[in-house]
Amino acid sequence: MKYLIPAFLLVSLLSGCNESARKTSETQTAGAATDTTLTTDLKSALASFGTDPLLNHIKILASDAYEGRSPGTRGEDSTVAYLTRQFTQMGLKPGNPDGTYIQKVPMVGFTAQPTASFTAGGKKINLNFPTDYVAITHRFVPQVQVNNADIVFVGYGIVAPEYGWDDYKGLDVKGKTIVMLINDPPVPNPQDTAQLDDATFKGRAMTYYGRWTYKYEIAAEKGAAACIIVHETGPAGYPYEVISGSWSRENFDISNPNKNMDRLPVEAWITTDKAQELFRASGKDFYALKKQAISKNFKPVPLGAQANFSITNKLREIQSQNVLAKLEGTDPQLKDEYVIYTAHWDHLGRDPKLKGDQIFNGALDNASGTAGLLEIAKAYTKLPQPPKRSILFLAVTAEEKGLLGSKYYANNPLYPLNKTLANINMDGLNPYGRTQDVIIVGYGNSTLDDILAQTATAQKREIVPEATPEKGSFYRSDHFEFAKQGVPALYAKSGIKAIDHDAKFLQDKADAYTANDYHKVSDDLKPGWDFSGAIEDLQLYLRVGYQVAQGQTWPAWKPGTEFRERREKMLQQKQ
Repeated sequence: MKYLIPAFLLVSLLSGCNESARKTSETQTAGAATDTTLTTDLKSALASFGTDPLLNHIKILASDAYEGRSPGTRGEDSTVAYLTRQFTQMGLKPGNPDGTYIQKVPMVGFTAQPTASFTAGGKKINLNFPTDYVAITHRFVPQVQVNNADIVFVGYGIVAPEYGWDDYKGLDVKGKTIVMLINDPPVPNPQDTAQLDDATFKGRAMTYYGRWTYKYEIAAEKGAAACIIVHETGPAGYPYEVISGSWSRENFDISNPNKNMDRLPVEAWITTDKAQELFRASGKDFYALKKQAISKNFKPVPLGAQANFSITNKLREIQSQNVLAKLEGTDPQLKDEYVIYTAHWDHLGRDPKLKGDQIFNGALDNASGTAGLLEIAKAYTKLPQPPKRSILFLAVTAEEKGLLGSKYYANNPLYPLNKTLANINMDGLNPYGRTQDVIIVGYGNSTLDDILAQTATAQKREIVPEATPEKGSFYRSDHFEFAKQGVPALYAKSGIKAIDHDAKFLQDKADAYTANDYHKVSDDLKPGWDFSGAIEDLQLYLRVGYQVAQGQTWPAWKPGTEFRERREKMLQQKQ
């Protein structure tokens, strides 16, 4: 959940052949340490994992005493103290070169109080916050006003030269309010219109162009006064309540000298129902225009309507904290190179406006991932000796506020990113038992996928790509901030083929969690949770990280990924 990504690379046939040969060499090198050798080296570490210690961490971190772990609250203080205490008890070194376990993350908290309305067809359309819309400004100013700004529908709001796509077609939108759709355009395959065109925006898989963060960024670059994204649950990947619950409360951004004045004055979402009402009042058909927007020939459509926004901001500056510990490598030549494990410790805190339960405990999201990070850190301390390269365990702040903790580290690394081989990220562990499969989010991006596939065979498990790449999950967790800087990143989860349940069991559980608990106060510790599958996942992540830390060849991005060019430039600087 941010940055302008380089255009997708156009790789020549020759470079593809060279890469194929290099990949074969890399795979052979990565596999040089046999599974038997790895298992012998890791035997004590793998045996240290257990469901009870994992569950105990989750119980503590997701308890009411931690108040939902929001940055800048007593919940942050309690969480940081707990993580620091755990790392210290494990005997791990402070992760910050200054001798502490803390990296300060300067942030500004802002709570928006917006009002908004449209004028269309000679009548005023009032908007109720947050049921009809949400609107915030990331500018660190006490108030923002947008008055009678002409509204233009810009389709999906994308400028992607590599696809020959420009939804703006040269239209000057400075000072205007632009309305756009979420996700990428679902462009049909010209040979089979029942399928999507894999050559345009990766077919079903969301690209960064489909993420809401990109849409606000390009709108700011174009000089718009406000950008409104129309929410639709399927393309967004989550219900509107996820947005209204998060955006209607205090939000954060990283503090900077220019007070974020390069950001859009107004960033907003509206419900589909409200969008249809606006379009009807403007004499337009929302769904007809949506259909037109899937063509690269689409041109912006002025609605003949105006938007008004007034946002009053309550501001405060805080010093949030990333928590990190280090296991120093044993090879004098390689110990200054790193593998980084990440999980975000924060959640949504407390909402005093709610009746009854007010605490967003975030048991799965992400007390479970943080617990997993602690258990992996503990497992590394059980090795007969540390690996050749150093391992960094990084619990980041403010993921729920826009990946801010990982973004701050990636932009202000404590150890050079051109000496960071890989990032392995955990965001929500599996509480429903063992699985036959492992899902790689963003499958096919890097050679880390190949290493995970190799190690999964020891568990008699298969690797599968995510079933819903259109939700853009690869862009929604902390590994992405490392990826966009060029560091190969792995984000994997338990699959959906349960070992001890029927074929629909895990998918039904995942769907129910998204609908009922995700970013809601009901994300509490549940009776009957079974973390045996999560333990197997954590063992995989340990094995992958260890193999990278011991290996002769660095992980690499595969041809066609938008991060490869950044990595190559970074490594050239290292030489």
